[in-house]
Amino acid sequence: MYSIPQLAFKYFRYYTTASNSKGHGVHSPFVFDFIKFIKNNRQADPSYLLIEQCRKKLLENRQLIEVQDFGAGSSVIKTNQRRIDAIAASSLKSTKFSQLFYRIVGTYQPTIIIELGTSFGISTAYMATANSNAQVYSLEGATAIAEIAQQNFDQLGIQNIQLIKGDFAHTLPALLSIVDKVDLAYVDGNHRKIPTLDYFAQLLFKSHENSIIIFDDIHWSAEMEAAWETIKAHNSVTLSIDLFFIGIIFFKKEFKVKQHFILRF
Repeated sequence: MYSIPQLAFKYFRYYTTASNSKGHGVHSPFVFDFIKFIKNNRQADPSYLLIEQCRKKLLENRQLIEVQDFGAGSSVIKTNQRRIDAIAASSLKSTKFSQLFYRIVGTYQPTIIIELGTSFGISTAYMATANSNAQVYSLEGATAIAEIAQQNFDQLGIQNIQLIKGDFAHTLPALLSIVDKVDLAYVDGNHRKIPTLDYFAQLLFKSHENSIIIFDDIHWSAEMEAAWETIKAHNSVTLSIDLFFIGIIFFKKEFKVKQHFILRF
C-alpha cells in the first residue's frame, strides 16, 4: 500500500489533470451520457435516507467483533478484534461513490450483480435497491462482518441479496458455476495484483458485451495500479473510466478503438 503522502500526491496529480468535463467535447455518446446522467447527477432518491441512517449507526457502534483477514492487510489469514465503527470508517465506500453505484445500476439495469467484498453491506444495499428485479450475490470472507451486513439488509427490508460467506478463492468459482452471466461486478477485496487479475479472468468468462466491472482502489498500491493497467489493456475491454478511487470497464463492441477516460469525481 502507498503511504498517505504518496496517495495524497497521486490524488493531487489526478485531480489537477483529470477531465472536469460536463460531457461537452466528448465524442462518444455513451460516455457523454455516463458523465451527464450518472457521474454528474446529484439528484437524491428517497431510498438514500434509510441506507445512510444505517451507515450512521455503524459509524457510531463501538462494539468489538472478531474478524478474519483474507486480503492484502496480512500475509496470513488471521483473526483479531476490531471495533465496528473503525471497520466502517475504513472499509465502507463513501456516500458519493455508493450513490454512484446506485445510479449505474439504476441506469443500466443489470439483473445479475456480483460483489466481492460485502463489508457491512452499504454499497450492496444501494445496488440492490436501484433495481429490485436484480439478483445481487455478495461475497464476504469475514463471518462476523457478513452477519452484521445481513442484519442491515433485513432491517432495510431488502430481499434480492444473497450473502455468501467464505474465502473468495472458493466462493467465487462455486457461484460462477451456477450463474449464466454476470451483468455487473464490483470487485472490492484482496487488494493485490494476482488475486485481482484472477477475479477479472473468472468474471470475464461469464461477462458479455453489456457487462460492467468496477474495481475498487485501483491506485491503492503499485500492485493495484499494475493490475488496473493489465485489465485496461485486455483485448476484450473497449472502454475504461478512471475515477481514481474506482475504475470501471466496459466491453461494448460498438467502440472500434479502445477508449480510456480519466474523469474528476
